[in-house]
Amino acid sequence: MTQKQAIKFFEEKKIRTAWDEEQEKWYFSIVDAVAILTESLDPTAYWRKLKQRLKEEGNETVTNCHGLKMRAMDGKMRTTDVADTEQLLRLIQSIPSPKAEPFKLWMAKVASERLDQIQDPELSIKQAMMDYKRLGYSDNWINQRLKSIEIRKELTDEWKKRGLQEGIHFASLTDIIYQSWSEMTAKEYKQFKGLKKENLRDNMTNKELILSMLAELSTKEISESNDPETFEDHANIAQQGGEIARNARLELESKTGKKAISPLNAKDGIMLKGNESQDVKD
Repeated sequence: MTQKQAIKFFEEKKIRTAWDEEQEKWYFSIVDAVAILTESLDPTAYWRKLKQRLKEEGNETVTNCHGLKMRAMDGKMRTTDVADTEQLLRLIQSIPSPKAEPFKLWMAKVASERLDQIQDPELSIKQAMMDYKRLGYSDNWINQRLKSIEIRKELTDEWKKRGLQEGIHFASLTDIIYQSWSEMTAKEYKQFKGLKKENLRDNMTNKELILSMLAELSTKEISESNDPETFEDHANIAQQGGEIARNARLELESKTGKKAISPLNAKDGIMLKGNESQDVKD
């Protein structure tokens, strides 16, 4: 499954989802749906018992449900039962709840919005803005983050056009870019910020996002001008792009006396408050 995971909100309650690009369908965490519909103190146990009962009844919907790794409350990726829209609608029929009908309408809206977004990418940007706002990020940070997504996509499109593949190629080149401008690999950068499975860029300050954008924009521009043919060519260009941002970072730090790279993350509230007054000094 080629899928992109996202958090959706029903009445301000989170539901983990995954969009399958190949099948063009949503998958929903069943436990999250059960938690909303039943308001059970232990939705996992509720679903376990319901699943067992439905299996004994020969319910094919339960048999066809499968597990998918999603981020748990502790931040770790754990396998959880998921269902597509049709499967979940059938399961809802077995759960007595006054929220069943509103939830069904919400699911239909989610499916419709995604199909609209495929036709009009601008709607995806609007959805991302709403999601970040719900999480408490400042408008200023959201604007920077969305711009970083745009620039990142332009770079990966350039890589794809040159025949590079997602996965190890993209990860290796991204590490080179990070290491060139921040002097840390992506893994080291996350450790520096105290992160585990969280998205690194969702935990960057405005300055870090801007430097990261400069590195990736520079890499894309240099690639377009040089027509790299081998992976080694791409690696050299990634280093050059990162060095442009590194030089900007060092000059900024020299002029301000402050470190441009911060150990603060989203949990510290640095982006949520739009406040970078806790910069690290030399």
